[in-house]
Amino acid sequence: MNALTAFNIWAQKNRWIWAAIGVLFLWLVLSVVTNRFSLSSLSGIMLSASFLTVVGIGQMFVVTTGRGNIDLSVASVITLSAFVALLTIKGQDANLDIGVAAAILLGLAVGVLNSLLVVGLGIPAIIATLATGYVLATATLLSNRAIPGFAVSPALKTLASGRVSGVPIMAIIAIVGVAATSFVLRYTVFGQLLSAVGQNRAAARLAAIRNGRVIASAFIISSVLASLNGLLLGAYIGGAFLEMGQPYLLQSIAAVVLGGTLIFGGSATAVGTLFASILLILIVTTMQIIGMPPGVQDIVQGIVVIFVLALAGRQALARPALTELAADDATAVQTGDLPA
Repeated sequence: MNALTAFNIWAQKNRWIWAAIGVLFLWLVLSVVTNRFSLSSLSGIMLSASFLTVVGIGQMFVVTTGRGNIDLSVASVITLSAFVALLTIKGQDANLDIGVAAAILLGLAVGVLNSLLVVGLGIPAIIATLATGYVLATATLLSNRAIPGFAVSPALKTLASGRVSGVPIMAIIAIVGVAATSFVLRYTVFGQLLSAVGQNRAAARLAAIRNGRVIASAFIISSVLASLNGLLLGAYIGGAFLEMGQPYLLQSIAAVVLGGTLIFGGSATAVGTLFASILLILIVTTMQIIGMPPGVQDIVQGIVVIFVLALAGRQALARPALTELAADDATAVQTGDLPA
């Protein structure tokens, strides 16, 4: 076995490596072209990528449940959470605990609602979460009218934009979150159940796994993380505005898939989501350095998302037949109806 074959085998098990290589390559290119791209500038990229990583991890849990599940309500949750934070905290550290509690409760409420629609009523996740997003958008409009000002809690501002020895605090939070998520996915029962449900729901059901609870947990995690991300993002930019969470919708999906999480479910990588988030921010930075108009930047980002999803979709084409065959075999074993 030569080195290239060994690397390919290793890369298949560690799909995050491609996003990491992309980050290294693009960073080196920008360093050569601009003659000023350094580790300090990369820390600024990391700060922006940290917000995307937080919401991307939540999206990753939903995608891992399989069957094309995607949470399209995250953008509205981020925006509404920023408005709720302004209304509850009122720029005072004394109200910080109330604001954090409000953000968590908002995330829990939206996650439960999405779970009821998807698991309880059997509505496809894309449709259910899109409808939830429209409801939240209406609530955001009402909150926008009630905003008295844009005062931000100093402590929360420090948390969102402060640095420790030159390293953004948000980057530290994102890295710790990625490490914790990786531990959950690999070493906990919930992580194993999540993979089992995403790989084959019929087999998981025969193994006495309650699929509905696992899927509902994924949607709740996604909404809570999106809400906390909105809380921190509002503090970082110093306020809230309509559709401030919109850029994180497609980017969170792209970060998940580009990072190595399988779009058809069953396998996830939090480390890949982190590297893919950095890569996406680097792509945006590159377009800004080149001087592309904002509209063109949106088009390029859309093309990147479509390209990534198209590549992932090709891998998913062969999956349904294999899944159905495995389900039929599991049912045959359960009933004893095996071929002679």
